[in-house]
Amino acid sequence: MTRMAFGQNAPGIAGIWQGTLQVGGGQRVVVKISKMGSTGAEKAEKSAWKAVYYNFDSHADGLGKLATSTKFEDQSLQFAVASIDASYAGKLSPDDASIAGTWTQANVSHPLTLQRANGDTAWEIPGADRDMPPDASPEFEVATIKPVPPNWDRYGYHFNGHQVSCDNESVNTMIRFAYSVSGRQIQGGPEWVNSGLYNVVGVPDILGAPSVKQQLGMYQKLLADRFKLTFHRDKEDLPVYAITVTKAGPKLASSLGDPNGLPDETGDEDRMGIAMRYTNVSMADLAANLQAMVGDGKPVVDHTGLTGRFDFTLKWTREQTQSTDPNAAPGLFTAIQEQLGLKLEPVKAPVDVIVIDRVERPSAN
Repeated sequence: MTRMAFGQNAPGIAGIWQGTLQVGGGQRVVVKISKMGSTGAEKAEKSAWKAVYYNFDSHADGLGKLATSTKFEDQSLQFAVASIDASYAGKLSPDDASIAGTWTQANVSHPLTLQRANGDTAWEIPGADRDMPPDASPEFEVATIKPVPPNWDRYGYHFNGHQVSCDNESVNTMIRFAYSVSGRQIQGGPEWVNSGLYNVVGVPDILGAPSVKQQLGMYQKLLADRFKLTFHRDKEDLPVYAITVTKAGPKLASSLGDPNGLPDETGDEDRMGIAMRYTNVSMADLAANLQAMVGDGKPVVDHTGLTGRFDFTLKWTREQTQSTDPNAAPGLFTAIQEQLGLKLEPVKAPVDVIVIDRVERPSAN
């Protein structure tokens, strides 16, 4: 197999590697490995490598996941993708042509051999290079808005390929999503703003995959254009949950991801509780995520003073879940304190509120 051409001094691990994970009917895997820059803290890191993992048959949108840690020492490669609870460990062959190793995900391991790919043999990575420019300000090129039909059982906000959509959402919850506020931070408007439920589906008017921030902007413009939403902001003292640091200090690892990259929040639930894996998240990202979890509608605000981005896992059990298993995770508030070194404190604080001045039922599709 022809080796890929890199700089004369480039290490043998750099390149594009591909193989098939023997799970189900087989899952095609590609790993792109490159040397990170040599500035700042990276100068002192032996493991200043970047790995991006793609699984064509598991991740429907085809977008890569940046490894949260990557090491290459003594011809051995190790990387982990915290957002999917997975890791890989393998050994580079003497001819730099293959890596024989083991893929472990959710504590289940499978052998995985990766072969070096070149321009003739490399599998096409669907959508890998289609990220929308970060300074782009997209809007829905075409958006269909329809009342939710009877017995519709899909919920939430979705992004798949080039399509942006939501199911079973009211104007109130769209405002919450678009402007990252809680229900208590929205005032005014007719009753149907809370009770009318809609499905929205469309595509952005700019090529590329929009970031979360760009998707929020799309919904902001949709609300103004199709629902004729206008509002003004005000300040009000409201009951909130403030995220603060415990006396023992935070238990957070600085993220190894791109500081300008997207945050990633992935979770699953079983009888032992909920496990959320956060990668490349700021404290503001965590506050917005927790706001949807605490369940009583209070805003969550960041009072930690912590800057930067972090990688961590949070495991907890829903308060209403009665678990007799002694190994079950604690409740959310306890888990945040024990596992992250943070606290959610109920206080009263001034927060932004959105006061609706005008809103109309959506215009025709």
